[in-house]
Amino acid sequence: MIINFSVENFGSIKEKQTLSFLANKSDHLEDYYIIEPIKGLRLNKLALIYGANASGKTTILKALDFLREICTNPFSKKTETFNFEPFLFDEDTPNQNTRFELEFIKSGIRYLYDVELNKNSIINENLYNFNPNKALVFGRITDEKKELTRIRFGGKISKRKTLNDNLEIFTLWNNTVLGGFQKANLDNFELKQVSEWFKTLLNLPADSKKTEDLVTRLLEKQNIKKSFILDILKKADLNIVDLDLNIESEDLDDDTISFFAKKYGNDVVEELKDKATVREVILTHNVNGKKYSLSVNNESKGTQRYLGYSSLLSMLIEFNGFIMPIDELESSLHPDLFHHFLLTYLVNGKKESQLIATTHNREILNNRDLFRDDAIWFTDKNGDSATELYSLADFDSSVVRDTSNVFNAYKSGKLGGVPNLGDYYIDLEDEE
Repeated sequence: MIINFSVENFGSIKEKQTLSFLANKSDHLEDYYIIEPIKGLRLNKLALIYGANASGKTTILKALDFLREICTNPFSKKTETFNFEPFLFDEDTPNQNTRFELEFIKSGIRYLYDVELNKNSIINENLYNFNPNKALVFGRITDEKKELTRIRFGGKISKRKTLNDNLEIFTLWNNTVLGGFQKANLDNFELKQVSEWFKTLLNLPADSKKTEDLVTRLLEKQNIKKSFILDILKKADLNIVDLDLNIESEDLDDDTISFFAKKYGNDVVEELKDKATVREVILTHNVNGKKYSLSVNNESKGTQRYLGYSSLLSMLIEFNGFIMPIDELESSLHPDLFHHFLLTYLVNGKKESQLIATTHNREILNNRDLFRDDAIWFTDKNGDSATELYSLADFDSSVVRDTSNVFNAYKSGKLGGVPNLGDYYIDLEDEE
């Protein structure tokens, strides 16, 4: 689980901004929102981020995904560069480094990971664990002139010399140490644990078609249960009574298989076969006592979206440790269905998983029986046009009381995170 995630000089973010899952002392909705992975450490399993368009909501998710990418998918060539922009509305920040800091729990152990980089290389990188006291796992610096990495391991790490010598070979100047570990044939408990944790940080498709593809693959591999998906769809009042997966494979001729196997290897052949396979979800509706089957492609956008969400719910509820970022959670969903999705997760999700979602759905803020203040976040632009991230729990009682209607406070602009719109009139007269 994530404890804190901080980012600096990335996209619309200039100064360091922190998304924290640390729960305050309130016991409000504690049974539904709070998980205690380590005794005394209370973490929220949900963060909803509100804000005007272009205020930086999505940037928070992009920053988290960027960090996941550089730790799980290392470059193979030292000439490759990172695909991101620093904060550009300033004379200095385009030439300054970008920084990330992530504090998280894996298998009951607390870790702190920080990394500093520019577009060409990783500059500094450190990993600490708390077991129980803070100790260095590794520290890394890069000699930018020589384009070389130097790694040192903490005193409690076994076989430090072997790890140093071998891991430095695989850690290019534009690879994180965790990325280099992915390429190396090395064994280390801490690096393995942290690498596995980053793989639980999901990279979700933004559109419903790709989410639907995710469902079909999970159903095909039996990673999720058909009965679970069907139960979620039934409860969503979509008139769906059954679900089937239709798989049709297009055979590749022997000459094609032989050519690609010889030139690129069997893995590429299997990838081609996979791409030639058509997977289609068939949904059965009950209308006036009769059953009708439709391809999901003929269903509404909302049904397609919720089919994808049903698989996400399955992963959040039935599996342990997934961290799921979703941009614009309410997209194509009726507000009641949006609430139903969140409540289904909150009521049933007992494992150490977390949902981070951006949203414009304000109706939930009308009912304090649905949310905790420390799970509601806002993004706003300051005078430098830079993103500021803050929680509803940060406001004192002069702005937000326990009895306040947060919906009205947010709508009126007291909490920030809303657009400052001009009037509705447009000058249609031609310029002389």
